[in-house]
Amino acid sequence: MVMIGYLFMCLIFGTTFLAIKIGVDTGVPPFLSAGLRFFLAGFILFWIMVWQGKTKVGLVFRKEMLITGIGLTFGTFATLYWAEQYVTSGTAAVLSATGPMLILLIQSVILKKKAAAKSFIGCLVGVFGVFLLILPSFDFQENGIWLVGCFLIIIGEVFYASGSLYAKQVSGKFAATSPIALNAVQMMHGGILLILLSLFTEDIRFHYLLRPEALGSFFYLVVFGSMAGHSLYYWLVAKTNPVFPSTWLFISPILAVSLGAVMYHEYLSWQSGIGALTIVLGTVLVHLETLKGFNWKRVVG
Repeated sequence: MVMIGYLFMCLIFGTTFLAIKIGVDTGVPPFLSAGLRFFLAGFILFWIMVWQGKTKVGLVFRKEMLITGIGLTFGTFATLYWAEQYVTSGTAAVLSATGPMLILLIQSVILKKKAAAKSFIGCLVGVFGVFLLILPSFDFQENGIWLVGCFLIIIGEVFYASGSLYAKQVSGKFAATSPIALNAVQMMHGGILLILLSLFTEDIRFHYLLRPEALGSFFYLVVFGSMAGHSLYYWLVAKTNPVFPSTWLFISPILAVSLGAVMYHEYLSWQSGIGALTIVLGTVLVHLETLKGFNWKRVVG
């Protein structure tokens, strides 16, 4: 049952990048699309948790939830959704896999926590992979907006890394509260901020939201991408260990690149393909020490 849940989670996370791409390509304002997605998904999950008695309404008004929402949802997905107007879904997925490397760098450089040498090697390998992925298209005059999109995705992962480290402290402070409820509330906060950003920066035309492709993308991202995917992630954490579910980062980027190329006819050069594999290799090396200490019999058995 654990492996089935894990495979579904990898499939969901690997397809969300293409679903985002399909949505923004129909003309839906990216910030509005992201904001509605996360607010609605968080709102539904939160009230399910309240109804089940696993959290209280007062959680919404805690400042910790707002700060977490700024990192994990607002900063991460404002940049990702905007960038996917110009960057392929496969490239976006691979660049998003740099999150663990940035977590390691923040822990080491800012928080002064010692990390294993192999983890640092993984960071260097990952950075090299980013250059391999981007360099074939490095012509700022012709592809300047594409490069800006790539850079913004990495900035978004800085938000994600910072938010993840902060969320770890918050989860300890709210140990009696369901992690799903904590995630739901931060999604609501992040979603509201994204909607506010949209109101001030985007030309909102709601008829774009009614296009079949936009509705399909939005429904998939709300139900599967945000509600089912994250719920499966926390269920797997409870059933196994925080390390095992995080290995979706090794599988989903490759799946996203393949789906983008096959189903959406996204161009993929051989240099970019090698760059994508190199970034995934770097992610594996970053996780290597924790993977060694994980009890895999709990998953297989």
